[in-house]
Amino acid sequence: MPAASNISLFTPLTLPNGRVLKHRIIKSAMSDSLADGRGNPTAAQMRLYERWATGGVAASIIGEVQGDPHFPEKPGNLVLDEQADLAAFSDLARRGSTDGAQLWLQLGHAGALAHLPISQPRGPSAIDFPDFRSEAMSLPEIRAIPVQFARTAHLAAKLGFGGVQIHAAHGFLLSQFLSPLFNRRTDAYGGAIHARMRLLIDTVEAVRAAVPRNFTVAVKLNATDQLDGGLTEQDALKVVAGLEGKGVDLLDISGGTYFPGAPSSSDRTSKGPYFLDFVRAARGLTAIPLMATGGFKRRDEAEAAIMAGDVDAVGIARGFVLDPALPRTWQARQHEVPFPRFTTLPPGGMTAWYTMRMTDIGSDREGSVDRGIAQAITEYENRDAQRARIWQNRFNSRSKQT
Repeated sequence: MPAASNISLFTPLTLPNGRVLKHRIIKSAMSDSLADGRGNPTAAQMRLYERWATGGVAASIIGEVQGDPHFPEKPGNLVLDEQADLAAFSDLARRGSTDGAQLWLQLGHAGALAHLPISQPRGPSAIDFPDFRSEAMSLPEIRAIPVQFARTAHLAAKLGFGGVQIHAAHGFLLSQFLSPLFNRRTDAYGGAIHARMRLLIDTVEAVRAAVPRNFTVAVKLNATDQLDGGLTEQDALKVVAGLEGKGVDLLDISGGTYFPGAPSSSDRTSKGPYFLDFVRAARGLTAIPLMATGGFKRRDEAEAAIMAGDVDAVGIARGFVLDPALPRTWQARQHEVPFPRFTTLPPGGMTAWYTMRMTDIGSDREGSVDRGIAQAITEYENRDAQRARIWQNRFNSRSKQT
């Protein structure tokens, strides 16, 4: 889409499938960790997405919804399959879609990053690092992935969700296949980038075939892993070209990985939005609408990226946690959201603080809670431990029955 000065942050966006976003501000996927430990939505989770919907968001993406409970990112993930509480999922879809908002599920599979207390990590290749180990997936396991994602997407459409986002970023399974650092296979799924992207392409095609035409199919893709030997921008651009014509309605560009010791995009020292240079390069390779996630903190940054034609939508996560009505705030030009500053920031502290803040919003008590990083980590880790026990009882016993 060429640059056009008459297109602004609050101009509606029509996706290739005909769906219309009421503006171009999307709440990008975050792991809210608010499911009940059995993979089902909770009242707080429903309220959280309802708060974002009534706050004016165009679309919200729920982070890390699993179709297979054996490879979760966290024990607070949702698990959508035939044995889930489908009535609760339907309520979540309805409440998160009020006021013209759209609610999409981010389809995940953590692969080698699967949460150790409740899984046995498996990725494209065996990994044996001092602080990290994972087994290699078999060919039948790999070939089952597109079927699994398609089944979950089909259920999502039946339950009233507006779309799904296929997660191929941040070091999770499909991202692992794209990265030569973690994919050292010598079969049809490894080697050159055209082989490493095969699983992603197969998954996109399977999902597109399983859902109605007006159901949104988005993809989240790393511009780079930000790791030596990982996915490069040159190879990522080839993935962008490979997705053309596959029925993708929105391509969300991000970067970085959650592998132990890796820097996150949010740890960058540079100010302002990330990945815009990559998105500009991608423009010439695809007609898919493009979104960038990372570093957008102020309205003027988001507006500039839209008006320049760099992106068709902006993805924002932490800003929505600080102000659940961020689009309305920006549209009224009331103020900019102040981001917190912490004197010390231990590993995992930022994630814990923002995750617990989402819990506060879902309980309508964000204005009455003032916690520091240490308290946030304690609350976050204690809740994970409790839900891990529930997860094991639920899904381990289910495996034995099947």
